[in-house]
Amino acid sequence: MFLAITGTLAAIGAGIAVVGAGVGIGMIGGRAMDAIARQPEASGDIRSAMILMAAFVEGAALIAILLSIFIAG
Repeated sequence: MFLAITGTLAAIGAGIAVVGAGVGIGMIGGRAMDAIARQPEASGDIRSAMILMAAFVEGAALIAILLSIFIAG
């Protein structure tokens, strides 16, 4: 019984991590497009920073998903 509850909680944790990453990356992309609209000449620097921050968010989400799977197993 305890194992089933742990697996369910791990699945919920992984789902929350995915939703959080999606919201975070969406916010990063939206704010970057606002910044590019205000300063088109800085689009290269803004795009580079956006990609780097999106990679950090994805990495954090991946770690959260893997931890939830390892805790369940």
